[in-house]
Amino acid sequence: MAAFGVHSEVGKLRKVIVHRPELSLKRLTPANHDELLFDDVLWVERAQWEHDQFTNCMRERGIEIFNVEDLLIETLAVSQDAKRLIIEQVATDYTVGWSLVDEIRAFLWGLPADFLARHLIGGLTAGEVDLDWGKFSQISLSAASLEDMNYFLLPPLPNTLFTRDSSCWIYDGVSVNPMYWPARRRESLNMYAIYRYHPMFKDENFNFWYPQAEDGPFKIENFGRSSLEGGDVLPIGNGTVLIGMSERTRGGMIEQIAETLFAHGSAERVIACVMTRDRAHMHLDTVFTMLDCDKITAFPKVVNQIRAISLRPGIKAGDFHVTMEKDLLSAVADALKVKKMTVVETGGDQYQMER
Repeated sequence: MAAFGVHSEVGKLRKVIVHRPELSLKRLTPANHDELLFDDVLWVERAQWEHDQFTNCMRERGIEIFNVEDLLIETLAVSQDAKRLIIEQVATDYTVGWSLVDEIRAFLWGLPADFLARHLIGGLTAGEVDLDWGKFSQISLSAASLEDMNYFLLPPLPNTLFTRDSSCWIYDGVSVNPMYWPARRRESLNMYAIYRYHPMFKDENFNFWYPQAEDGPFKIENFGRSSLEGGDVLPIGNGTVLIGMSERTRGGMIEQIAETLFAHGSAERVIACVMTRDRAHMHLDTVFTMLDCDKITAFPKVVNQIRAISLRPGIKAGDFHVTMEKDLLSAVADALKVKKMTVVETGGDQYQMER
C-alpha cells in the first residue's frame, strides 16, 4: 500500500494532519474576525484543551497525528528551497511594499525555523520586525504611513485550523487548493512547502493533482483565477469523487481535477454537486457526510436541491462524457453499487437543523 492516500470517506484512518489552536487564534478580535473569516473570537485555551482531548482519542486508536505547525518547522529547518519559496511569496512588493521587500525578506530569512513557522501562521506585526521604522519612514511610504506597531505585515491564518480545506487527498494524490478568499491562500502555500520538501513526503511516490508539475513553479498569485476547497471534495470510493460546486469551489477547478484524475487512472467518475452559493452551507461537507459505505447524514433542505452531474472520460481528448443525474442520492448509490443510501437526517427543529 502507498504511504499516503485517501481512498474512502469511511475507511480506517491511519494518519491525519491536524492543527492545534495557537497564536493566530489569539489574535482574533471583534474588530478583525470578519476579515479573517471567523464569525467570532474564541476562548483559545479551551479550544486547545478540546483539541488535545480529540487528538488523544485518536492516538488511543492507533492513529498517527501530525501537526501543521510542527511539519512546517521541520520543513523550514531542513530545506532552504522551502524557506525561499515561502518568504519570496509572502513578502512581495504588493504585500509589504517595494521599498521594504528586501528588508522584510532578510528579517524573515534570519529567523529560526520555529519562530518563522510561528509567524507564518500566527501573523507578523510591524512591532515584531527588527527595523528602525523612523529611519525607513524617510524612504518608504509603507513605513511613513505606519501609525500602529500592531499593524499586520503578514496577517494571521486562523483558518489553518480547518486542515481539510487548504489541501485534500484524493485516492493516490493530493490537491493543494487555490482557496476562494485571499485571507486563506497562504495556508495552501505552507501546505505545498510541506508536501514538496518535508522529509516525510519529498521522496514518496504520490501525485500532485493541483498544481501539476507542468504548471511551472508554485505561484500563489495564480490562485485568484479559480477556486477549490477541500471541504467540497469527498472521495467516496469505487473510483468516484464527489465535488461540491459551491460558494467556494468553481466548475473550472472541478474540471481540472477531473481531467488529471482520469488521465492518471486514479478515478473514473467525478460527480459535481451543484449547490446554491450560500455561506450558511459553504462546502458540501457541511450538508452531506458519509457514515458508512451505504449510509449518510444529510441536511435535506439543501441536499434535496443539489443538482448532480457526473463527469467521466470522454471519447476523445479534451472532452468529458456528461450525465445529468436524477438526484445526488441515487447517483451516489449507483457509484457505490448499493441498492439505496440510508439517510440519517439532521435532527431537531428547523433552527437546530440549520445549526
